[in-house]
Amino acid sequence: MTSISPLPPSPSIGIRILWSDEHLLAVNKPAGLLVIPDGYEPEKPCLIRLLEPDFGRVWTVHRLARETSGVMLVARSAEVHSLLNTAFERRQVNKTYHALIVGRPPWEVYSIEQPLRVDGDRRHRTTVDTQLGKPAVTEVTVIERWRSVSLISAHPLSGYTHQIRTHLASEGFPLLCDPLYGGKMAVEFLSDQEQIPVISRLALHARQMALNHPVTQQPLQIEAAYPDDFIRTIQAFQKAVG
Repeated sequence: MTSISPLPPSPSIGIRILWSDEHLLAVNKPAGLLVIPDGYEPEKPCLIRLLEPDFGRVWTVHRLARETSGVMLVARSAEVHSLLNTAFERRQVNKTYHALIVGRPPWEVYSIEQPLRVDGDRRHRTTVDTQLGKPAVTEVTVIERWRSVSLISAHPLSGYTHQIRTHLASEGFPLLCDPLYGGKMAVEFLSDQEQIPVISRLALHARQMALNHPVTQQPLQIEAAYPDDFIRTIQAFQKAVG
């Protein structure tokens, strides 16, 4: 499998390009950036509009929430868009996320198997629902633990909205800075002496994506570096423990 080295940022927008050819793009999406235009506020910046001046018309294949950073695939033709859609539908694209969670799981590797129902309550959250939910599995590995927060790797085997957030919250380990699912803010776990501006958005990063190139069938493994706020927060917790 070919491991991809990042290219220089796109000159006009400063977004890190992880892979680029005539068929597709992979970018490291910054946190806080929409993927497509907002229906209520269409003037807000979004990834698609920022890419088009440099790369022409592009097609979205999957989504990342505005607050989530990391690997994002974009098709450069309608034909490739269709091929990638099929690959996602057939679970031929493997996605790995890294997240900071509240708590210290007692396990090292764990498979969360809970049926999920999208838009399952009045707050439009995805909920665990044993009656109406659909089968969903998230494989989780603990990378590092601190006093009250842990860094984990999550590999969703199904692809429901908010799947990782819902599954981890259902086990008592919500994502840091995720008030929708019960996650506390990072500053609540650090002493008053900590002056580092730690993360204040959903602590979720799309770390890696592995797939076969939709046209050449070359195996690709694309990895996105942590953004600065994610790095600062890890370092703050490491320092607090040390």
